Amino acid sequence: MNVARMIREAREALDDGGLHGSFLVRDLDSGDEIGIDPDLEFPVASLVKVPLAVATLERMARGELDGATPVTVTPGRISAPGPTGLSKFHHSATVALDDLLYLSTSVSDGIAADALFDLTSPAEVTAELRRLGFDGIAVRHPIRDLVETPAERFVPAQAHLAHSLAIGATTAGQGHAVAQLDVGRASTGTARSFVELLCGLWRPSAIRPPVAARVRELMGDNVLRQRLAPDFSADASRWSSKTGTLLNLRHEIGVVEHADGQVFAIAVLTESRVPAIQQPGAEALMAQVARSLRDHLRLN
Repeated sequence: MNVARMIREAREALDDGGLHGSFLVRDLDSGDEIGIDPDLEFPVASLVKVPLAVATLERMARGELDGATPVTVTPGRISAPGPTGLSKFHHSATVALDDLLYLSTSVSDGIAADALFDLTSPAEVTAELRRLGFDGIAVRHPIRDLVETPAERFVPAQAHLAHSLAIGATTAGQGHAVAQLDVGRASTGTARSFVELLCGLWRPSAIRPPVAARVRELMGDNVLRQRLAPDFSADASRWSSKTGTLLNLRHEIGVVEHADGQVFAIAVLTESRVPAIQQPGAEALMAQVARSLRDHLRLN
C-alpha cells in the first residue's frame, strides 16, 4: 500500500471512531518517519511528567537536588476513579525524592509529580528543556490544575456532561472555555516535539547519559498499559512509554525496541468527540493506527 492511501485510510478510521489525532513514528537510526498532522499542538496532560523527570534528574546530576532527600507529601484523598499512588492516600507520607520520580513517571501519580514541581517549577522545567535544545513543549502548570475541571463538579453518573462540554466548547485557534484544554493556557506539545525528546533520551544528546538512562528505566516500568502497549509489547520487543489523559484527550508517547535492533519512537495525541469516560475502542484504534505507521517504516 502506498503512503498516501495508508494515511487516508487511517484518517477515515479515526474519524469513524470519533477521534481526531496527531501521530508520528520515527526510526531512531535511519531518521525515516511517517505521521498524521505531527505538528498539531495539543494540551498534553500527564505527558509533562517526562520533561519533569528530565529536569529533576538534570538538577540532581548538577548537585542542586539530592535523590535521597525525604519529602513529606500531603495525601490527595481523591475518591474518584483514575488517580493513582499518593493521590489515593488518606495520610501524609514521607518519600525520598528519587522514589517520587518513580511514582510520578511510572505510576503517573499526580501528587508525587506536584511534590517535584514544588522543587522545580513548571517554568523551570520549560527552561531546562530549552537549555537542552528541545523546543515545542511548554510546561505551564502543575498537575493539581488538571483535577480542577468540570468533571469534578458532576456526580459519576453525570460525568458524560463534562465530556460534552470539553467536546463542544472549543473556540477558533484551539482556544477552549476549559483552561486545561486551551493551548494558550495549558501545558502543550506536539507529536513531533515529543518524538524529538524521545530521540534525545534513546540516542546521544545534550541530556546527560545517566539522566537519559534513568528516564528510559522509568518509562519502561510504566504500569498503565491499556493504550498502545497491547500492540507494541511482545517477547521480542520492549515498550517504554508514558500516557496522558484529560477529559476527552487520550495521549501516549513511547519507544519500541525490537530484538533485531530496530528502534522506533512513537507519539500519539488524540481528542475524542464521543462524550464517554470509558472508550476501549478509541484506545484500540489509537494503537491500530500507530502500529500501521510503524509497520510501514519497519517493512519498507
